[in-house]
Amino acid sequence: MRKQSITINNKTGLHARPASDFVKLANQFSSDIQVTKEGTSESANAKSIIYLLSLGLNKGTTIEITAEGDDEDAAVDALIALVDSGLGE
Repeated sequence: MRKQSITINNKTGLHARPASDFVKLANQFSSDIQVTKEGTSESANAKSIIYLLSLGLNKGTTIEITAEGDDEDAAVDALIALVDSGLGE
């Protein structure tokens, strides 16, 4: 299992379009991937846009990305890089 935290830094947070990009990328990996809103027990399947949007991830929110599976390292690295890039905004 691999875990890593990152703070969402784009101005609109993880709304529909960035969440769609995040989910598309997560679905490229076979690992089970979860996103947890730091400081809460709220967690969502990173491969489901509905669950991801339900977390209400705004600018400044820290999330923990957890992956478990054969490609867990690549999955976490890619998703962290996407968030770090500002989710395309």
